[in-house]
Amino acid sequence: MAEIKPKILMVSAEVNPLAKVGGLADVVQSLSSALKSKGYEVSIIMPKYGFIKKESNRLKKVKGGLKIKVGEKKEKVTIWQTSIKFSGVDVYLLENQKHFGKSKIYWGNESERFLFFSHAVLEILPFIGYKPDIIHCHDFHTALIPDLLRVTPDFYYKNIKSLYTIHNLNYQGKSDIGVLSTGNLSKTSLRSLSQDARDGDINFIVQGIINADAVNTVSPTYAHEITTPEFGMGLDKVIKKNKNKIQGILNGIDTDYFNPATDNNIVANYTSRNIIKKKENKLALQKELGLTRDKDVPLVGFISRLIKQKGLELLGEDIKKLDCQFVILGTGQKKYEKQIKKWSQQDLKRISAQLKFDASLAQRIYAGVDIYLLPSLFEPCGLGQMIAMRYGAVPVVRATGGLKDTVDKKVGFSFNKISETALQRKLQQALNIYRQKPSQWKRLQKNGMNRDFSWQKSAQDYIDLYYEL
Repeated sequence: MAEIKPKILMVSAEVNPLAKVGGLADVVQSLSSALKSKGYEVSIIMPKYGFIKKESNRLKKVKGGLKIKVGEKKEKVTIWQTSIKFSGVDVYLLENQKHFGKSKIYWGNESERFLFFSHAVLEILPFIGYKPDIIHCHDFHTALIPDLLRVTPDFYYKNIKSLYTIHNLNYQGKSDIGVLSTGNLSKTSLRSLSQDARDGDINFIVQGIINADAVNTVSPTYAHEITTPEFGMGLDKVIKKNKNKIQGILNGIDTDYFNPATDNNIVANYTSRNIIKKKENKLALQKELGLTRDKDVPLVGFISRLIKQKGLELLGEDIKKLDCQFVILGTGQKKYEKQIKKWSQQDLKRISAQLKFDASLAQRIYAGVDIYLLPSLFEPCGLGQMIAMRYGAVPVVRATGGLKDTVDKKVGFSFNKISETALQRKLQQALNIYRQKPSQWKRLQKNGMNRDFSWQKSAQDYIDLYYEL
């Protein structure tokens, strides 16, 4: 008798390449594609933001003029459909001018906007003819879908299970109680809502944790860390109470896309067998960024949002005194952008500040740098360190969350204490080995390049979890 495989519906605020701010978009796209490659029926629903063009994204209208009941009013929704290139996973996009008509993803009352989205997702399922066995919800934006499934009397939604994935506990979707009306809910709809409302607000992540059939974070270490006051972001008690249904599944990366052997963005392609060609990418990157061209000087890269979480407070003035070059790519808080720009202006031949989002430049940086730096204060998973290792860059990270799960002594360097001194000592240790022990350095590079960070294992872990629901 043939195995009956569950039908999966991914619901997310971001999906690469249609709309992306961070790693959430990559995870939803890559995981969905990996599931389909394993023979599972999977579809995605996301908002249609104002910047998503119909022609360039091959959007086809499924249904227009659909009216979604919100309290005493009705909101118009148009359903569009496309598919992810290469994998062919179906993506449905919900168009609503009020909530998603602007040319950006995050703005305004995000709790209200994404609760409307969550409510609309359930309403449109009969119209797209897709009845999933499991709705896989991602981050706070979709955390109230489990609540909505529990309160609906409609038989159509009976027996649909929910999995809620926490990508970053820092963004919780706290909102005033009145926002619940956007999903035709109230604080009396569920016991969890009435309890949550006692402190005067509703926390979307709390609802997802309590009402989803299962919960996971994006690395095993982070799943443990968030049960503590240090990492729980004020939710450690509710997490600890529900810890039996929370597990950690490490993210993967798209190893076809992030492949130095085939990457068209880089000057010289290479593998772990001819890693010497990485030097060509280093020299090309130095030339592109205006750094002193020298294949032997260690080049350190940092690619990330410029926010406190990423450990930018640990990049003190003394780090500039280390005998190496730096390239920093990213945008974020103005104080960090200002600090990094100042450093670069003081030493243009040694420090390059690229204060922008540039995916192709990121590829060239991964291929060109010797060391990848990520001293995060906390890191649910982190993708950069895995991509860096894929390109033969040796990571120097703080041992937290997914960084601890992916970087060990065989592939890189890690430190525990949150301090400038701890970071500088570990980075100096890496620089010493780079200069003084080239064979050991080459072994670190090869070990990292040969690690399996593909989505195949992680996708199987999700499949195993689906069958437990």
